[in-house]
Amino acid sequence: MRVAGAAVALLFFFLAGEAAALPRFAEAPQYRNGEGCPAPSAAAAGVCDPGLVHIAMTLDAHYLRGSMAAIYSLLRHASCPESLFFHFLAAAPGDGELRAALGASFPSLRFEIYPFRAEAVAGLISASVRAALEAPLNYARNHLADLLPPCVPRAIYLDSDVLAVDDVRRLWETRLPAAAVVAAPEYCHANFSRYFTPAFWSDPALGARVFAGRRRPPCYFNTGVMVIDLRRWRAGNYRRRIERWMEIQKEQRIYELGSLPPFLLVFAGEVEAVDLRWNQHGLGGDNVHGSCRPLHDGPVSLMHWSGKGKPWDRLDAGRPCPLDHTWKSYDLYVPGDGSSAASPASGPALSAW
Repeated sequence: MRVAGAAVALLFFFLAGEAAALPRFAEAPQYRNGEGCPAPSAAAAGVCDPGLVHIAMTLDAHYLRGSMAAIYSLLRHASCPESLFFHFLAAAPGDGELRAALGASFPSLRFEIYPFRAEAVAGLISASVRAALEAPLNYARNHLADLLPPCVPRAIYLDSDVLAVDDVRRLWETRLPAAAVVAAPEYCHANFSRYFTPAFWSDPALGARVFAGRRRPPCYFNTGVMVIDLRRWRAGNYRRRIERWMEIQKEQRIYELGSLPPFLLVFAGEVEAVDLRWNQHGLGGDNVHGSCRPLHDGPVSLMHWSGKGKPWDRLDAGRPCPLDHTWKSYDLYVPGDGSSAASPASGPALSAW
């Protein structure tokens, strides 16, 4: 870490009065493109530069510590970090403080923040097994194709509780055949039926009939890591398809989770499968207890603390899980008492291969 740079970032927060509103973060090291990276187009192209890798995430104060670590990990392992363009969906208003926080920790980061208004989905959200799953921002991914510029052809959507330990360009280059809108790791060994209520499966107009005629039998996939063809999404009006299932949920209670089941109802059986290494999920335990879980068998390119337990909360509580220490090596958070500063120069604790 460049100590002087970190001091400037912290001083910025102090002078701007942001420290009281948001956590404080150190400045991350600067990463530059290596050999063989695509040459940037004319400056006027901006976000429309065809050589960019587009990454979309939500951004809010509560999960900002996770977002900062995720961004840092993506830059650290990218072969062409200057080619990454981040699209952040943030609750409106309030994006000014978030923009300042990003700029202080990542001065060269290419990004844009898009305000997302809760009223766009508030009337569609139903109660879930965990209150955090009911937050309107969880449903912002449904509006991704509406918010991003039309010139952006596809985007990698990532949750805020992920950590990349591989070059994200490998995921970006996933081939999407003409029949697919979304690519994601699939988990066909999981009990797919448990994501919906008995009322759903017993209704002759719903149940298995919903998934009949799809390319493959439906499998569970986690919406925290997806490659989305935005042009096909817009052409197929997929936001409205998802919202229709949310309306049915309000009437009939066909699932218990939050934003995941509508995606399964629309896309399960139609998803283009991606190697499981790109979403080693469930590291946050279940949605009730958040207990420790190990990695699945196989290689690892991206770790995902889906579930109730978040690594920053467990570390602060003094009860970290073994894998939380890997996440800690990317943590830019600076404690308010100044007792220990972040060390972004420290290396990752896990190899991508």
